[in-house]
Amino acid sequence: MQTLAESARFEENIRRSRFIAHAARVCNEAGALEFYESTADPRANHNCWAWRIDGRYRFNDDGEPSGSAGRPILAAIEGRDLNQVMIIVTRYFGGIKLGVGGLVRAYGGTASKCLDGARLSEIIMRSPYRLRADFALAEGLHQLLDRFQVDKHETEYNAEGLVMSLRLAETELQAFRQALADLSQGRARLERVV
Repeated sequence: MQTLAESARFEENIRRSRFIAHAARVCNEAGALEFYESTADPRANHNCWAWRIDGRYRFNDDGEPSGSAGRPILAAIEGRDLNQVMIIVTRYFGGIKLGVGGLVRAYGGTASKCLDGARLSEIIMRSPYRLRADFALAEGLHQLLDRFQVDKHETEYNAEGLVMSLRLAETELQAFRQALADLSQGRARLERVV
């Protein structure tokens, strides 16, 4: 599955109305709200949006006729099977009414054109793990984690050694387990967190 590698923007005029699409990667609802608050223009007539995050989705017509804005924006995201993406299309009304069909084409088309110019990247699914090891392995462990591009979150130290919370790509799990066993001579323990 893919997502946006970086934010994207597209602007066009349709029958004297100005439509501006902003697209960004958002990893959760809080991120979507933050993106909306930083991007939506309160002076505009409408700030319509949609997001899709890990199988969930939301959309909003922001005062446009029901189904004429948010749903077409979402369709642009779903049509490319993107995940963790939000698009906001801001409209500055130019005095000519477009009708429901015209709005669907304008909002959906602007969102699609925004995505056409966006750089995409693969989403690497990472699962949570806990790693327990002796203090003496700390330096080698950090090098191993960097080599496998593991997301390190917290490290705790106790009488038995160190305990690390991390997120590991499932595609790298077997190779990482083998490298960890080689480094620690089987003494480090990797446990999946459920």
